Amino acid sequence: MKNLRITIFTALLLNSSVFASVSTAQVTKVNPSPIEQKFRKNLSKKEMMVLRDEIINLKGKSVSSLIKVMKDKTFPDKNRWMATFLLGQVMGKKSAPFISKFSTHPDWIMRMASLKTLAALKQVQYKDIYKKLLQDSSMLVRYQALETVKTLSLNELAPNVWAMLYDKKNYHVSDKTKGSKRTHIIKNVIMTVGELNFEKAKEPLLSMMQKEKYKDIHVEIDLALQKLYSKKSPDGSIKLKKNFWKKIQIANTII
Repeated sequence: MKNLRITIFTALLLNSSVFASVSTAQVTKVNPSPIEQKFRKNLSKKEMMVLRDEIINLKGKSVSSLIKVMKDKTFPDKNRWMATFLLGQVMGKKSAPFISKFSTHPDWIMRMASLKTLAALKQVQYKDIYKKLLQDSSMLVRYQALETVKTLSLNELAPNVWAMLYDKKNYHVSDKTKGSKRTHIIKNVIMTVGELNFEKAKEPLLSMMQKEKYKDIHVEIDLALQKLYSKKSPDGSIKLKKNFWKKIQIANTII
């Protein structure tokens, strides 16, 4: 019965709470496995690939070590990320409920690893998690949440993606100009609402396309509008594209 469901999912996750850290003293006391010892190192890309292949070949036998690495903050961050992703590869969708718990982990790297792994496992049922992490305190986590929503085609979260345009965390505030500047994530937001076919974005984007203050994102607005209207704007300058969308805007105006 597949090793009794990998020994009841590794003795109920090593008989501890999900985020309980394994101290260095504990690691030494229980004689860390060869896998854990390798994860202790600052691995090169080549070494990581070798270790990945070794873990995949071990299958269920590597699960307890992967969980320990994920939970122990004394391991290098990139190795904890790798352990999370590998747990998903080894256990497949059965690992999703456990991995989803790391979406609230205090360390941003683990929240991001959780998102990345859930996306790879095509876990569409964790919409509440993805919605919350679109507003995460970490820019990198917000990027990954946005990518996850797009990858999984979660159209119902399009309003939450659109709301990111009004989230102050996605802007740099300048003391010199007393204003704010859009960060690169805003471009991703615009592109994603197009991918998610968010109808309510049509009119605002048509209006934004004509305004000079949005010139830094006109390229992304154009691409989003092409998706939303299933129309190709003319090749050439932004001016040509603006004129094209102006005609669409006028045609859609109800007099």
